[in-house]
Amino acid sequence: MAEDPKKDKLYVNTHEIVPDFVFDDRVASVFPDMINRSVPGYATIINMIGTLAAQRIRQGTCCYDLGCSLGAASMAIHSAIEADDVRLIGVDNSPAMLARAKENLAQCTQAPAIELICADIQDVVIQQASMVVLNFTLQFIPAEERSAILNKIYAGMLADGLLVLSEKIVVPNDTAQQLFTEMHHGFKKAQGYSDLEISQKRSALEDVLIPESLTAHIDRLKGVGFSTVEVWFQCFNFVSLLAIK
Repeated sequence: MAEDPKKDKLYVNTHEIVPDFVFDDRVASVFPDMINRSVPGYATIINMIGTLAAQRIRQGTCCYDLGCSLGAASMAIHSAIEADDVRLIGVDNSPAMLARAKENLAQCTQAPAIELICADIQDVVIQQASMVVLNFTLQFIPAEERSAILNKIYAGMLADGLLVLSEKIVVPNDTAQQLFTEMHHGFKKAQGYSDLEISQKRSALEDVLIPESLTAHIDRLKGVGFSTVEVWFQCFNFVSLLAIK
């Protein structure tokens, strides 16, 4: 039987030196399989982002999906909202990921009206936003630049605007952190990843994905000015927060 080209096999062979993880064409071609087999609850988060959008996005406003990758959250939002005058904008700095996102949109029976922009999220001007999504995006931004990004987002949001922030986190308790790590590895092994694949992927991400504690994220969001910050989803050391201006 021919091997499925959309199945993540990027780390199945031994690498003498594991290069840093990048969102190139190799990753883009297997990304849906990779993310669903690597992040517990990812499909639920995507579906519930659509549910949140139906509740919070207002007519005549904008919605930004920052770090949109292949557009999963953008498409969930588009499917959930009824307003036809919402500007839905997906932003990613990877040309390979956006090329696949455009292919995904083109394959839809009725192509969603989603604007795709190739840019660093630090350079995007946020305006008239009733909702902003950072779905496992901020963790790839240098920690010292994260507050500035959130400040720009906050400034461009409308009153009562909603920010969804999903992140991999670390916990301060060493015992709990070790347990979460073991549970996550167990989850990935149950999805068919080998110990070698798990180890090499972890090495590739070590200097690229920099997680922080849940407290750090909450304190930063409140420091920016968000009046309400709550965890609405958590599985192991993967969380999603909602923050309301």
